[in-house]
Amino acid sequence: MILTRDKSFYKNLFLLAVPIALQNLVTFSVGLADTTMIGSLGDTAVSGVYMGNMVQTLLQVFSGGIEGAILIFSAQYWGKRDLDSIRKIVAIGIRFSVIFGALLNLVCAVFPRFIIQLFTNQPDIVSTGTEYLAIVSFSYAFFCWTQALVAGMRSVEKARVGLYVSLCSLAVDVSLNYVLIFGKLGLPALGVRGAAIATLIARIIEAGIVTVYVFVADKKLSFRFSELTKTDKLLLRDFLRYGTPIMAGQLVWASNLFASSAIMGRFEEPVVAGLSLTNTLNNLCYVVMNGMAGAVGIITGKTIGAGKEDKMREYAKTVQVIFLVLGLLTSGFLQLIRNPFFSLFKVSAEAIAEANKLLNVLSVTIIGTCYQCACLFGLVKSGGDISFVFKNDCIFIFLIVIPSALITAKFGLAPWIVFACLKSDQILKCFVAAVKINRFRWMKNLTRDRSAEE
Repeated sequence: MILTRDKSFYKNLFLLAVPIALQNLVTFSVGLADTTMIGSLGDTAVSGVYMGNMVQTLLQVFSGGIEGAILIFSAQYWGKRDLDSIRKIVAIGIRFSVIFGALLNLVCAVFPRFIIQLFTNQPDIVSTGTEYLAIVSFSYAFFCWTQALVAGMRSVEKARVGLYVSLCSLAVDVSLNYVLIFGKLGLPALGVRGAAIATLIARIIEAGIVTVYVFVADKKLSFRFSELTKTDKLLLRDFLRYGTPIMAGQLVWASNLFASSAIMGRFEEPVVAGLSLTNTLNNLCYVVMNGMAGAVGIITGKTIGAGKEDKMREYAKTVQVIFLVLGLLTSGFLQLIRNPFFSLFKVSAEAIAEANKLLNVLSVTIIGTCYQCACLFGLVKSGGDISFVFKNDCIFIFLIVIPSALITAKFGLAPWIVFACLKSDQILKCFVAAVKINRFRWMKNLTRDRSAEE
């Protein structure tokens, strides 16, 4: 049986996937709003904000690792309805996440120009990106706090909270962008600095709203501030043991993003501007499918935590079909939306031409991204076989993706060929994922019998 007949699976997937995907989309839209509204200022402004937001992307990748650890553990404990362990896991995740955000804030605030120069050597882009990063970096700790709390809510199937919080953040960001970038309501036109200030204020408000909800209004998890000071040594050991490969895997992925930006950032300004447009569309699609994969992960963790492995086999087959079809639909969507989307930006004709070439590559690789993202994160990693995904990423990124991109760039091949090398793993991983999933050796219950320990 390829598709499960369990109607509750489709219902739960829909109820979780829609708000999580929308919340990821809205969170991403805060950065997109900056890029789009800055787009009227030309290639340099677009490229500068894009490079500045690369650090935000790296932050999201790492904080995503901590969120992933929270979700994987908490979802399995949710299958056993062990709320006390879930609260302790969330507290551990919050501490790690906020500390990382604060450290990254410090580095970027003190050395913003150095950070931007790691991504590009174009003087005008460096100057604009530095201006943006020096301000927006102060939002990082607030972002990490928010995402960790939202992950805790998601693990107990309260996925709408993150969506509502992010909608408020987006409304604030867009409104302030209009006022601060273009100088409305009697205020001076701040351009790139205005976009950064708007994002900072939006992140602070976002953190405030989710804090009030989780610690005051929510009655399901009943999380309290006192939980943040408590440490359960056994759960901390489990979090480090199983969470470290997740976070390490995210650092590997961050290294890939860093290398990709550094390699592509050495091309001429029209290529960098075109890349910013293409990657914006890529991120737009990815955050949605990643959110849906996250919903699969919650269902996977809950099902395995409850000991229903036979049911999980049914679900795994269904997930593969759903996400392969979703990948094909996403590819078609990219082809349909490219011209209307690119028209939003007042960039050069050369930048648009480069963006179209890069998007042709993306339209193929996005199919693989969709399938393997759901399989490797939603099933394998969330199912408990965490180290496999880390090892798999290391092999593909450090032995195939980065070396092939460096070689093609060194020999002066066209930017779209270099870009194809950087995206090659998205297709190659599918073959590994298909074999791994259908052997069904990835289902591992990571929970402890807390009642027996007590």
